[in-house]
Amino acid sequence: MFMEFLLLTIYAKRLLDFYLNLRGLLYHSTYANVLVGRTWRWGAVVMDNGLVQVTLSKPEGIVTGIRYNGINNLLEMQNPEDERGYWDISWNEPGMPGKFDIIKGRKFRIIMQNESQAEVSFTRTWSPSQQGSLVPLNIDKRFIMLQGSHGFYSYSIYEHLEGWPDFDLGVTRLTFKLRKDMFRYMAVDERRQRRMPLPDDRMSRRSQILAYPEAVRIVKPTETQFQGEVDDKYQYSSDSEDIKVHGWTSTKPLVGFWHITPSYEFRSGGPFKQELTSHVGPTTLTAFYVQVFISPHYMGQEGIPKFRNGEAWKKVFGPVFVYLNSGPPGTKRKTLWKDADNQMRREVQNWPYSFPLSNDFPKSEQRGLVYGRLLVRDRFFSLHIHCAHMQNLICSFFSKFGYQFWTKSDTNGLFTVKNIRPGIYNLYASVPGFIGDYKYDKIITIRPGDNIDLGDLIYTPPRTGPTLWEIGYPDRTAIEFFIPEPNPHFVNPLYLQHDRFRQYGLWEEYSRLYPNEDLTYTINASDYRKDWFFAQVTRITEDNSYDATTWKIRFNIHNVGQNATYTLRLALASAAFAELQVRFNDLNMNRPHFTTGLIGRDNAIARHGIHGMYWLFNVDVKSDWLVEGGNVIFLTQARNSGPFVGVMYDYIRFEGSPASS
Repeated sequence: MFMEFLLLTIYAKRLLDFYLNLRGLLYHSTYANVLVGRTWRWGAVVMDNGLVQVTLSKPEGIVTGIRYNGINNLLEMQNPEDERGYWDISWNEPGMPGKFDIIKGRKFRIIMQNESQAEVSFTRTWSPSQQGSLVPLNIDKRFIMLQGSHGFYSYSIYEHLEGWPDFDLGVTRLTFKLRKDMFRYMAVDERRQRRMPLPDDRMSRRSQILAYPEAVRIVKPTETQFQGEVDDKYQYSSDSEDIKVHGWTSTKPLVGFWHITPSYEFRSGGPFKQELTSHVGPTTLTAFYVQVFISPHYMGQEGIPKFRNGEAWKKVFGPVFVYLNSGPPGTKRKTLWKDADNQMRREVQNWPYSFPLSNDFPKSEQRGLVYGRLLVRDRFFSLHIHCAHMQNLICSFFSKFGYQFWTKSDTNGLFTVKNIRPGIYNLYASVPGFIGDYKYDKIITIRPGDNIDLGDLIYTPPRTGPTLWEIGYPDRTAIEFFIPEPNPHFVNPLYLQHDRFRQYGLWEEYSRLYPNEDLTYTINASDYRKDWFFAQVTRITEDNSYDATTWKIRFNIHNVGQNATYTLRLALASAAFAELQVRFNDLNMNRPHFTTGLIGRDNAIARHGIHGMYWLFNVDVKSDWLVEGGNVIFLTQARNSGPFVGVMYDYIRFEGSPASS
């Protein structure tokens, strides 16, 4: 039956339409099959299980149509067919401008089709004749449909063979552009759910571009409720550990279109790496629904793989699940969200999937497990601490070319990292309440079926003396510091009650609050929740240029020891084209006592992130820099090239001399 279906030609269009309609009813039975076939027009393939029908261009592997719940196509039909549902990649040769490529296969194969499953493949093979025009990767895009499933899966295998040209992999992602006439309500997580403006509202005649093209203020909306709102895709970013399910719902009929991420192993950057989720398309008239696997967002160039010296590399991205749901009249959107969230939990429980057919995707029995207990020893805090806070453990390749795995320990510090792919790994840990990172001093080799007990691991955080004073709480973010009210002209109403740091333009509020003199913080008198601005940014001047800023920390110290050494620890939650200089008691000295040099490209200030990349600087403070009684530390962010230049502090601690402890 399957081969007969695959051999249908254009002359069988009416028979095929009748057959598909009939199967649409039959597939609700227990004995329904999953079918792959050609559509009536050449160059397309249909995957259909009676609940969902997915049309892909052949041999390109672009998703041109998704039929569900009686709706002919959930994707934006005003877009060209190759701009509806696709894998894409941004890349560049070393030192050369970036290139964008919607990945189009050149060979189509049916990997499997039977009564319960269909898997198809669209491959593109690189050759030296394509150097400079196509990214030097062999790419295999896969799509899977299962019997009885309200959706489909997709994954890709990227391979760079030994000796192939060098390149930088900037971004790779899976994107769907949904119908703007249907999908108006977006849900990023449990709290961030709202009706969204139309993509048309971002057009030049209806909006005003703000400090960068992604951010616009809607001035002539299609609906008055969006008048004056700011729309910016970065306002809907999330930490990687929190990107599990997100998507859109329509109204008439009520349909949900959800992206479910069952695992984080194929992402890069660790659990705190921030990524885009769903948003209104900034250039194309549609709603975006994206799964980003690799990008420099909130990390800069540190967040992307750079392939040099012809090194070999292969990685599987996914599978991820596109889940569709619906409800009868009267169903609330929240019901669809809860159903999608429950489906996400089922997908996570079923990971690693047993059904992908690529040999590059190891099944559960081919993976390993690592477990142990992490303890923290800090003699100035407690002799031996079982971490009562959440711990995030990252088990990953030392390079960013491979896979990553992480988990959270229990309150006793016990952790288990499951389903680790075979390979060579390092183990890292970070503990809220303590600065720095733990790194296991041995390489961990995972083989199929391994069950490795690491025993008790002891983390001794950086410290040389007792805490004399501190500002903030060490959790790698600036969330505890003062976040101002947004400018009323630049408001996203979603963030009026929570996550205020996601509002547009908060960096400008520093100049309003401190028009002439910079921030001064007095130990034992100031409150960092009210008196420490969340980001040390530049100050805008009357001629629209930018000045560097210098913050002051005033503190008292007594019995300053001779030839003693104190320690200033500066934990930064973010840095963007910044240089932090430290001076003690003399702002006018030419050379600072300490400077970070130029650091950071994470752009978290502009992109509404409360953190980017983590930095820790430990400054040895000589006692002759200090005076008996009142002292001042000058923190100068010395770069002033623009409004987004600056740092966010995570935590500052001044430690006494070890001799005084």
